[in-house]
Amino acid sequence: MADGPLLRALFRCHLWADARLMPVLVANRSFEDVLKWAPLASSTPYRGLPSAYIVAAVNRTVRHPWLMRDRRCLREGLLGHRFLRLAGFDPDLRFGVDPQSMQAPRMSAHCWVCLDGRPVISDSLPGMVEIYRHHADAAKVRPA
Repeated sequence: MADGPLLRALFRCHLWADARLMPVLVANRSFEDVLKWAPLASSTPYRGLPSAYIVAAVNRTVRHPWLMRDRRCLREGLLGHRFLRLAGFDPDLRFGVDPQSMQAPRMSAHCWVCLDGRPVISDSLPGMVEIYRHHADAAKVRPA
């Protein structure tokens, strides 16, 4: 389907609904279950939408979180990865931790989405060490 007003309207409705449902559906789930929101293989109903449009729409949709306020980057990352994948792009979702927080009661972690090796949604924070890369092609993944 070519990029047009109908495709963009369907995309925005789908993104809005997923952004509202995701906090409830990922609450108290294991890491593996949460990653199901970032599919490694999917159909491409939004093929034709530019990646910049998708990234801007995701950022606009999640800018005022009511739920998942303390896991904002996870919400952005999961939605960004999901919708870039649904548009036919090949993003990777990266996770990192702050080594200084390893002994703290609550570990500091962060995630971001990269497309063609460049961060498009969020970015690695200073001092973060990448520990996991969620990507469809295991051959492209280098050990962290």
